[in-house]
Amino acid sequence: MKPICVPCERFYRPAKNGLYFLEGMPREGNPPPGKQFDLLWANYKLWQGDKWKCPGCGHEIVVGVGREPIAEHYQPGFRHQVETYKPAFRVNDC
Repeated sequence: MKPICVPCERFYRPAKNGLYFLEGMPREGNPPPGKQFDLLWANYKLWQGDKWKCPGCGHEIVVGVGREPIAEHYQPGFRHQVETYKPAFRVNDC
């Protein structure tokens, strides 16, 4: 079943398949989550999922993410893969 937008009572629709994004990790300590604290986070894992959008309100979600990341920060070539896949955003949250 497709994801459902509860406020609109409508199905989400695919907006982009194969969306690359990063998962962040704290640079140190326990920084607050979110993009407003971006400098306190570092690239951790590279993922791929599918972006879906509600045709009613325009809300977007990412679903269909694989079980394993494409690459992790400690692996050789991680930076190259990030540069190659050009992730759309980084999730700064634990």
